[in-house]
Amino acid sequence: MKRVAPAAARNREPILRVLERVFPDAGLVLEVASGSGEHVVYFADALPHLAWQPSDPDPEARDSIAAWRAEAGSSNILPPLVLDASSDTWPIDSADAVLCINMIHIAPFMACVGLMRGAARILPRGAALVTYGPYTVNGAHTAPSNAAFDEALRTSNPEWGVRDIDQVASAAAEHGIRLVERIAMPANNFTLVWRAAEKRG
Repeated sequence: MKRVAPAAARNREPILRVLERVFPDAGLVLEVASGSGEHVVYFADALPHLAWQPSDPDPEARDSIAAWRAEAGSSNILPPLVLDASSDTWPIDSADAVLCINMIHIAPFMACVGLMRGAARILPRGAALVTYGPYTVNGAHTAPSNAAFDEALRTSNPEWGVRDIDQVASAAAEHGIRLVERIAMPANNFTLVWRAAEKRG
């Protein structure tokens, strides 16, 4: 059954403008934590020169992705994979870019660490990893609404929460992933562009 995430329709165009600029002219994009599947269908239509590999650990999310994919009939979207970002092993050996939207704050921090570790493993040197979501900057929330959202997340699950950009960058650096661009987005979110550097396992 198709899921609908209202935020997807609101943020997809600003995110697309970044992807158009930083993603390669050809190749395979792995989307980690694809959720409803709405983003991957939109981006695959807008960027038909790329092949798109959605993934999610949740079987209901994968069902939704498959339903959106079937409706779109896009030839450049592959069937969704079972992928847990925090796992030491991923079901994919290589990709030309990685995209992760709204996962880092709705998951234990080990999922963020695993995202960086996995991206470093499968991306060629210089390839882009793009993440999107709310972040704190120098330990401070960028809006009262984000502070309230963070509190709600941590009440729901103490392992969740809005992460600080420096905290994420430190985890990324451990795996040879460096932050190269921070773009302010609508609704007090950021798109972060990362690049794979040296391989560190």
